[in-house]
Amino acid sequence: MISQLGRYEVLGELGQGAMGIVYKAKDPLIDRVVAIKTINLGLAMEEKEEYEGRFYQEAKAAGRLNHPNIVTIYDVGKSGEVAYIAMEFLQGRELRDIMNDGQLLPVEQVLDIVAQVAQGLAYAHEHDIVHRDVKPSNIMVIRDGHAKITDFGIARMASSAVRTQTGMVLGSPKYMSPEQVMGKAIDQRSDIFSLGVMLYEMLTGQSPFNGENVNAIMYQTLNAVPVPPSTLNPSVPEMVNFIVAKALAKKLEDRYHNAKDLALDLRACRDTLPRSGQQINVTPAAGEKKRIEVISMTGSKDAGDDEAQPAAGLSKAFDSGAATLRLAALTASSEDVDELSKTLKIVRPSAESINQAAQTVKIPRAPVPSVPPRAEYTSMAESPRAGAGNLLLTIIVLLVLFGIVSIFVS
Repeated sequence: MISQLGRYEVLGELGQGAMGIVYKAKDPLIDRVVAIKTINLGLAMEEKEEYEGRFYQEAKAAGRLNHPNIVTIYDVGKSGEVAYIAMEFLQGRELRDIMNDGQLLPVEQVLDIVAQVAQGLAYAHEHDIVHRDVKPSNIMVIRDGHAKITDFGIARMASSAVRTQTGMVLGSPKYMSPEQVMGKAIDQRSDIFSLGVMLYEMLTGQSPFNGENVNAIMYQTLNAVPVPPSTLNPSVPEMVNFIVAKALAKKLEDRYHNAKDLALDLRACRDTLPRSGQQINVTPAAGEKKRIEVISMTGSKDAGDDEAQPAAGLSKAFDSGAATLRLAALTASSEDVDELSKTLKIVRPSAESINQAAQTVKIPRAPVPSVPPRAEYTSMAESPRAGAGNLLLTIIVLLVLFGIVSIFVS
């Protein structure tokens, strides 16, 4: 283990992943304990510029935010081949670890935690920052049930110079919004959908969208309407069913337009419920360490607890823009597929590849007929509709001639 990062004295390791390590460290200038998130830039030389850009983007995005429900960023730097961000050291547990304890939290505590996250997201959205990866492992719960959002590493800012490559898989499949799955432009409502998935999982103990592989999960996200949470957990009030349904609406216009409204509804509903008095265990278990998830340019990732199920790892079938387009062909209109094809600059998928994608997500689907591209018709006579068009034109000409002859005869 390294002993120094810039001016920081490394005290221990908090967690590690494929691309970096999180350390507990001390800032000797002000005698403050901090958490330092690192990324070894030497691990991916061909993608070094992109990774480094996204890493500093996290610091820039989160560093602009000053809110009780968002982790505070103190500093950013580079030491040799290691870039690092010094941030607030939180003594608590990831929400994912708390959920993995095996017992559902009382509904009023669930609503309180999610409302806090919604408040933090609302503040970020007001500053033109979309998190893009809202999930339990990116939420820390500290004493008294206080929640903080971490890891704005793949956030997109309106003013960002780091552009997301089209077709890159960003975010965790189980928590992706429909527009993320389709590769469309996203806004704050995508974070709201992801938070809705998290809320559903906290209330019921299961994800609203499940499948045997990532393609199946994404198909469910685009098409399935989950059962109301109260069906799986009778202690969930009816009003919460409506809140969840609105947060998980497929159409953007039907979803909450801002996270502040979601937070207000959650708190209003929470205030009608009795207090359980149960304390959330925020003391980390022995050996419990934070995992870092990094999603590469090809869509592969270091899977943490959020993706521990067999269906959750990104499969090779969904590692490119072409795969995105094939999935779109299964679920979207022809016009949407054409638009996505132009955006991705990829030829529209063949009937065979679409049918293969249908088998991958395990849905019955009739074979897609092969239709030649319109560009192959070099003249009207070659078009399938040319015969009908010529016949109609002949009839019109004959009627006109018949009218003229009738005039002369009369």
